[in-house]
Amino acid sequence: MQFEKQPCVYILASQRHGTLYVGVTSDLYTRVCAHRNGTFEGFTKKYNVKMLVWFEQHDTMDSAITREKRIKEWKRGWKIELIEKMNPVWRDLFSETFDV
Repeated sequence: MQFEKQPCVYILASQRHGTLYVGVTSDLYTRVCAHRNGTFEGFTKKYNVKMLVWFEQHDTMDSAITREKRIKEWKRGWKIELIEKMNPVWRDLFSETFDV
């Protein structure tokens, strides 16, 4: 998969069925590294939300932002269903996606 300057919507979790965070970025690797290293201030740092459990690539940043806003409005159960369609055991997808 190609990720350089690729708009993505992503979901991070603190653990399986734990605290969830939905975000959008044009650089998934750098953004998730910032969350994991605690250099991205705010919610994810406060609640130790570091596991990349779901992501979706988009052709444009506008479509990614629209999708992120929609997902943020969803009920928690719907977000969990979305995660489990792609990642039923809630693996941390970061290392396998970026080969680190």
